[in-house]
Amino acid sequence: MPTYVNPQTCNACAGEHEGPLCVYICPNDLMTLDTEQNKGFNQEPELCSECYACVKLCPQDAIFVRGYSDFVPLGASVQPKRIDGGLTWTVKFRDGRELQFTYPSRSTPVGSSDPYKDFTEDKEKDLAGQGLAGESKWLGVDVLPTLQGNK
Repeated sequence: MPTYVNPQTCNACAGEHEGPLCVYICPNDLMTLDTEQNKGFNQEPELCSECYACVKLCPQDAIFVRGYSDFVPLGASVQPKRIDGGLTWTVKFRDGRELQFTYPSRSTPVGSSDPYKDFTEDKEKDLAGQGLAGESKWLGVDVLPTLQGNK
């Protein structure tokens, strides 16, 4: 089953945004507003890259996604829901059973991203340095070694 918006649940992000957030965030411009129903919908689900950006922003949990065969058998439905610090996935099997599992997410609310949070480097010196941003943090050292000029 391709990614789709449940029209019974979608309210076009009324009171949250000037239009559906899924339309705003979709990197492939597949999500659009159905002006007759005032609901978001995926106009070409077969082209969806399933980045789940729309899932992470949907305040109504109205988006269902394709279940891949490595964790969902044919005919099951999958609905992710945002929770603090991650996504909870509910899988409904054809026989009526349900399974839930949670994965962490590093997504933050719109406008709250701090790309240098917890980095050990000095932001300004980092741009002129030889290392990559955050490299010392991920390598577990306080200071990166630098190349010295030829003597």
